[in-house]
Amino acid sequence: MSKVGFGVLNWVVLGAYLLAMLGVGAYFTRKASKNTDSFFKAEGHIPAWAAGFSIYATTLSAITFMSTPEQAFLSDWAYAIGSFSILIIIPILVKFYIPFFRKLKVTTAYEYLEERFSPVMRAISSLLFVLYHISRVAIVIYLPIIAITSVSNINPILIACVVGGLCILYTFLGGIEGVIWSDVIQGFLLLGSALLICVLGIFYIKGGFGTVVNDVVINHKFISGNDFNIGNLSKFVPLILAGQIFNSLYQYTGSQDVVQRYQTTATIKDTNKSMYTNGWLALITIPLFFGMGTILYSFYQHTAALPAGFNTSAVVPYFVITQMPAGVAGLVIAGIFAAAQSTIASSLNAISSCVITDFKQRFFNDKFKNSNDVTLARGIIIIAGVLGLAVAIYLLMGNASQIWNLFLSVTGIFGVPIAGIFAVGIFTKRANTVGVLTGLVLSVGLSFWVQSLNISSLLVACVAFISAFVLSYVVSLLFPGGNHDVTGLTVSTINETYVKKN
Repeated sequence: MSKVGFGVLNWVVLGAYLLAMLGVGAYFTRKASKNTDSFFKAEGHIPAWAAGFSIYATTLSAITFMSTPEQAFLSDWAYAIGSFSILIIIPILVKFYIPFFRKLKVTTAYEYLEERFSPVMRAISSLLFVLYHISRVAIVIYLPIIAITSVSNINPILIACVVGGLCILYTFLGGIEGVIWSDVIQGFLLLGSALLICVLGIFYIKGGFGTVVNDVVINHKFISGNDFNIGNLSKFVPLILAGQIFNSLYQYTGSQDVVQRYQTTATIKDTNKSMYTNGWLALITIPLFFGMGTILYSFYQHTAALPAGFNTSAVVPYFVITQMPAGVAGLVIAGIFAAAQSTIASSLNAISSCVITDFKQRFFNDKFKNSNDVTLARGIIIIAGVLGLAVAIYLLMGNASQIWNLFLSVTGIFGVPIAGIFAVGIFTKRANTVGVLTGLVLSVGLSFWVQSLNISSLLVACVAFISAFVLSYVVSLLFPGGNHDVTGLTVSTINETYVKKN
């Protein structure tokens, strides 16, 4: 397949966007430099709506921007049901989780695990997050670039260095406040880009929206009877919803890049508002991104044809580059990179907060008591960002993506069990350190076995969360000697006086 030129005007628009993001980071440099509270929490000065936009942009990566439409393009909207999980988990977060994080005034989510269980649980969970998100940075850089450069003559190494390098730089400069306001701009850009693709796609299709509706009805492009066939678990709608609930619980309770946002607003009420803002945005995503895939299906059925042997993972950038006017295409490609950068920046800032708070300040503060923690945090952002970028470039130059995806899977499979550990700590009083450590190990082993069956990644999520919760609780009952004071650390004791133990 011949590749398409990107064009000077598109480069100008893309370059202007990247420089604007750098400007946002530079603007917040002085405020972020005051102390770690400013660098990691923005001193609680972020408006609720902006924090909500930031959470949304963080959870929606460039991979989602392209893979969700591809799912609708190839099949139907079955996976859209997973997006409704946000309606179920937000009330749970607002009622139970956010009050714990706010009351304890944690910088990282894993501080709760120490207070509830032990320093070991805090260190393990934080380390797993750091390893997973360094590898995730690489994948989030690699996958959208490989898709875009497969249909255009953009140099993949150059664009990786520019997009990744500038993202590292503005995260380094502006701290969490710079990241959040960049996320707000990027959130508007990626939503606007998705809407523009949908509108222009319908406009270009012969017969317009009527043709799209006709294709949906005739080709079962919305929801079909097969989506409720338990014999095909990969598309079984109830499993999709359940699996996404458990995946989301990890993202919103045990993943530092999201939990960090809970401390950036002034009050719990503002944090709750930010969650509802994020929820509405997540629901908007359903018609936008799944609709985009259905519209592109109709476009390439009736108006144009895809090249022979085309890789559908690049269907969105291919449409943008080949069908959109010069300049507009550059803006939409910027929207795809905006989705990537919001995820990368959030990961880098969260990684630095974990290393500084969970390791340096917790275990090595006496040895490095004269060090400037903001300077150290910025150094960690550079190191983690360069590592992720270096791996992404290695993947772009070679054919090692399968190996790295395996590593991502290995580290990522620990995530949902960690959410089960948070849940058993918050909702029960009997869980203890021996129980949760044993439950975590057994749950990860069970999850690996289920994953090896190649049935559904969402089945893995269900097994991971439920087994971590149940096994941790049962083992704690069998070995009760590790119990300690849980005052103020569980649902039943949250309103009781809590005194920090270290």
